[in-house]
Amino acid sequence: MRSRMGKINCRYYISASSFMKQLPVCLILVTMLLFCATTLLAGSLKIESVTVEAPFEMPAISIPDFSGCPRFSIKELGAKFDNKESTSRAINEAVGKAHEAGGGVVVIPAGEWTCAQIHLKSNVNLHLDEGAVLRFSENPEDYLPAVKSTWEGMECYNYSPLIYAYECRNVAITGKGMLYAKLDVWKEWYARPDSHMEALKRLYNMAAKDVPLENRQMVGDQAHMRPQFIQFNRCENVLLEGVSIENSPFWVIHPFLSKNVIIRDVKVKAHGHNNDGVDPEMSQNVLIENCVFDQGDDAIAVKSGRNQDAWRLNTPTKNIVIRNCFVKEGHQLLAVGSELSGGIENILIENCHLDQHISSVRHLLFIKTNERRGGYVKNIFMRNISAGNISQGVLGIETDVLYQWKNLVPTYEVRLTPIQSIFIEDISVGNLKFIAKINGCTDLPVKNVALKNVKAGDVSAEPWKLHNIESMKKDGIVFKKIEKTKDDNRR
Repeated sequence: MRSRMGKINCRYYISASSFMKQLPVCLILVTMLLFCATTLLAGSLKIESVTVEAPFEMPAISIPDFSGCPRFSIKELGAKFDNKESTSRAINEAVGKAHEAGGGVVVIPAGEWTCAQIHLKSNVNLHLDEGAVLRFSENPEDYLPAVKSTWEGMECYNYSPLIYAYECRNVAITGKGMLYAKLDVWKEWYARPDSHMEALKRLYNMAAKDVPLENRQMVGDQAHMRPQFIQFNRCENVLLEGVSIENSPFWVIHPFLSKNVIIRDVKVKAHGHNNDGVDPEMSQNVLIENCVFDQGDDAIAVKSGRNQDAWRLNTPTKNIVIRNCFVKEGHQLLAVGSELSGGIENILIENCHLDQHISSVRHLLFIKTNERRGGYVKNIFMRNISAGNISQGVLGIETDVLYQWKNLVPTYEVRLTPIQSIFIEDISVGNLKFIAKINGCTDLPVKNVALKNVKAGDVSAEPWKLHNIESMKKDGIVFKKIEKTKDDNRR
């Protein structure tokens, strides 16, 4: 017995000694095993690379593929129809589980679900099954505490966007369901009372003086700064695909300081105040395709921040491709600015069409800035666009657009905006007021604009209104000029 025990002890001693000698190797093996286990646990989150053709150097866009990832149904986690608290709690729990798994899908099943704010995390896909409707509460208290956000190109703490992703990687919203904003309160905030205008002035002055973001608290005091519907703030590898979006307190889809973004097969209908469809701002490598826009403002508005804030962030908006989209209603097909202080370059919009019966469209392309903006605009390409009648023209460029800001706040610093290399071709449009109206700055003329193969109906005013522009090319422009009679002039 003693001999047997001795042998056992001897074996144990030898085994331990051997282990100690091989400890570095063992640690490496354990680390490798843990890495493999983590990789397997991550579901099979993959990164897809999408190549996009453009007349400029366009990097491949990386987006997440969640097809092999675990799924977390909010119904199984306790969500109940028309119960905001249980649904919000279940969504938050599902987001946490998907994030902890290293990649997962939060499933919203068919049915109508009421919820408060949704904050996404990295490696999470919010997926709405066909027939699912997420109805977002109209109560502003449901979008507190305030988060780092923006208002018209200026950073601040404000009500959380209805769906908010901050500093996330590999994040998606997909499916055939609907995101719906209840507007009972927000629509009352569309008006701009004195308290709102005073809040705007306060934020403008704080941004101009580089007041720290933490001190720019814009909730309360009847500021009524409405949140965006969806904001991807400082995110990377973003996919928004398939869903329908109806109503919005403010801008609908807002990629801000984000990189690698695809917005595909999305239907947007929002006719409230400032209801742009998509506002890529200081974002890069963005594809918007096969979408339908029915807007109370611009269909797509490319921006890059306002004044001192944007100069500080120093991040241009560039490499944006918009293609195969349809506009049912909207002020502009593509607006550039007026918040463009970080610079905008390399934008392609092609193969897009506007409803022939549309009544609200003003321009196909409208570039707007003012003496406070700085920044720059260059390499804007528009091709193969069709539309019915429009109220203004194919192209508008205005360099003195200040709206209510003209007398509301002072000009702290004058910085003009260089605008150059604007190329428009293969356009078919109905009746309009002019083909192009360009009001460049006297001290910094617009440069290198070309329109080619533009076919229009009746032109009711002067076809070309060009001031302070260098190098304007026109080729294959066809339209019918309406000659006004003396009686027309008297009217």
